[in-house]
Amino acid sequence: MSTPRNDVPRNNDLPDRDGGPRLNPAPKQRATRPSTRGGSKPRRGAPVAGTRPNRAGSVARVRQAPVPEPQRISRYRRWFGTLHPSLQLIGLQLWMPLFFIVGFCLCYVFAFHAPHPHDVPVGVVGGDPTLSAAVQKALPGEFVFRTYDSLAQAKRDVLAGTIAVAYDPSTNEVFKATAHQFQVASLVPVTLSTVLTGIGVAAPTVTELAPLPAYDEYGTVSMYVMLAWCIGGYMVAMFIGIMGGPLRHRTRMAVIVVGGLVISLITNTLAGPVVGAIHGHWIELVLIAWGWIVAIGLAVNGLSYFAGRFIAAPAMICFVFLSMPSSGGAYPKWFMPEPFAWLNNVVVGSSMVDMIKHQIYGVGPSYARGLITMACYAAAGLVLMYFGKMWWEHRRIRAIVSGRTTMFQDAQTANREFLGRQRDAELERHGLTSTETGTLSVLRDDGWEDERANGDVFMGGRDGLEIEATPTGRVPVVRNTDRSGPPQRPGGAATAPRTRTGPRADGSMTPGRADASARSADGAARPGGAPRPDGSAEHPHGRHADR
Repeated sequence: MSTPRNDVPRNNDLPDRDGGPRLNPAPKQRATRPSTRGGSKPRRGAPVAGTRPNRAGSVARVRQAPVPEPQRISRYRRWFGTLHPSLQLIGLQLWMPLFFIVGFCLCYVFAFHAPHPHDVPVGVVGGDPTLSAAVQKALPGEFVFRTYDSLAQAKRDVLAGTIAVAYDPSTNEVFKATAHQFQVASLVPVTLSTVLTGIGVAAPTVTELAPLPAYDEYGTVSMYVMLAWCIGGYMVAMFIGIMGGPLRHRTRMAVIVVGGLVISLITNTLAGPVVGAIHGHWIELVLIAWGWIVAIGLAVNGLSYFAGRFIAAPAMICFVFLSMPSSGGAYPKWFMPEPFAWLNNVVVGSSMVDMIKHQIYGVGPSYARGLITMACYAAAGLVLMYFGKMWWEHRRIRAIVSGRTTMFQDAQTANREFLGRQRDAELERHGLTSTETGTLSVLRDDGWEDERANGDVFMGGRDGLEIEATPTGRVPVVRNTDRSGPPQRPGGAATAPRTRTGPRADGSMTPGRADASARSADGAARPGGAPRPDGSAEHPHGRHADR
């Protein structure tokens, strides 16, 4: 039978302040049955390693997992491990600025360096073959004409964003909706007017169906609000994926839901009442933003199980680098090159911008498209979470069993050990040392000051601005041998402050007392101990033993 754990003596760093020997009482024996760990036989009814009971009650053999092969460390990884731990961590994070550079160049610079119209839909009431032929000859491939029988239907499609503008040849009038797309409303009517005047038709009259308000002159508010929602949603889930791997699904989802509500409240309050970029619609926008942030957070959370600490890369690709140019907030999809024009149908940015414009200005498609896209991203995130959790746990157990580590884990371990050694060295410069329990103890009394800071005119020495030693030196403690009264301090006051103890002559870590020689001669003068055979008293040695 193994020894009960209560019989093991405990290490106690607390001092004995009464001056006498402190004897630990006998440990209380365990009332429960001790464990059989280390014993020769297991307890009755306990399963033996390598077996498990089946449904019939008999014991079936369990197949043992094969021993994994040792991890192979490449030459580059061995060389990288010789670098400074902090330099290793910095080097392993340099992929992020490189990723930003590549992402901005391939997405933002490529998409916005030369926006050019292509296949822009234009509605013509009743049809006009002359105009269509003239535009196709002057600007081939830039416009696509659709024939409408009703002017009212053409206006509705302009407000819904299905067509760019509508032209009525009977009244020579062009209808546009600046609130839906500022660039389209600015460029397309001018282009059509140039073509019409070229074929001998007077310049058409331009009628505004949905003007932009003064606080959103260029129609960019919806784009930047959408970007704030996307960044907030993916960053919450990104940090959950990086630092919350063992968390349960319910905990992760609770953080995403609560964090999404907080981000929605903050962004809409700043964009609306504080900045004044949006007037009204605060409650509606808070609910829309909350739903989108939760959907984005669930999708990124599901991806985090597969991407690990590199989750920032797929998250920013999906919800920033691709979503921003394809959203239609800066330029419409008819001005964007491929694949951004096609991505307008699937990215979250386009649906978010359409929902914001529909709520604020009453233009763009209805909420149905946005709600469907939101539900699809949330459902995809839930599916990824379900399968990703199992895959992540499988990888984690495999890494634990095989003892495999990554370069980032090795760098973190080396940096933690380096910081521990640096902390101990810094404490030692100041005369302190750290114990196993985390407490601090004094190493030595003299020469404890850091040689790098011996005192100056600004900071002074350890005892004040004057760094010279006091002329009196250390004042010894004088005790009264008369047992009738308390021991007297220098000056006759029993409540005088204690002096600092001096170092022991034997070089031990326990400081000695100034009156140690006088007290050792008389055993009766020692509190709490009987005299030894040689006349000295039995007394424990320690820093606080004679206080």
